[in-house]
Amino acid sequence: MDNDKIDQIINKHQGKASSLIQVLIEIQNQNHWLPKEVLDKVSKKLEVPLTRVMQIATFYKTFSLIPKGRNEVHVCTGSSCHARGSARLLDTVQDLIGIRPGETDSDSKFSLETSNCLGCCNLGPEIIINGKHHARLTPDQAEDVLKNYK
Repeated sequence: MDNDKIDQIINKHQGKASSLIQVLIEIQNQNHWLPKEVLDKVSKKLEVPLTRVMQIATFYKTFSLIPKGRNEVHVCTGSSCHARGSARLLDTVQDLIGIRPGETDSDSKFSLETSNCLGCCNLGPEIIINGKHHARLTPDQAEDVLKNYK
C-alpha cells in the first residue's frame, strides 16, 4: 500500500489517536492485511505507541498481519450450520479453491476461514464472501457461488 493512500486515510480522521481502530479497518479493507511498515507509519502519524497499535491489530480477528486474498471466504461451522451440513460444504469449498482454513492461495485470489457462528443460524449452512452472505448453501451450489469471485 502506498504512503499517499495511508496518509489520505489518516488525514480523513484528522490524525486523531482516537481513530486508530477506524484507520486500521480502512487500511485493512484497502490492502487486505496490515504490514509491519504500515503499522509503524500509523503509530507515528497518530502518535500512538507501536505496542498499542500491535495490541489492537492482534486482538481483533478482523485484522490480519499476513497477506490475505482479494476474496475472503468465511464458512460457518457453528452447531446450527454443522447440523445442516457445513462440514460437507467446507470440504467442497476447500476442494474448489485448493486451500485449507487459515490459508491464502498462491495468486492471492482467495483466503479461507471458518467461524463458529456468522450470526444467521436459521439460514445455514452459509458462507460469507467479502461480507456478502450466501445462505442455505449446498455443496453443489458452492462452485456457482465461488466462480462469481475472481
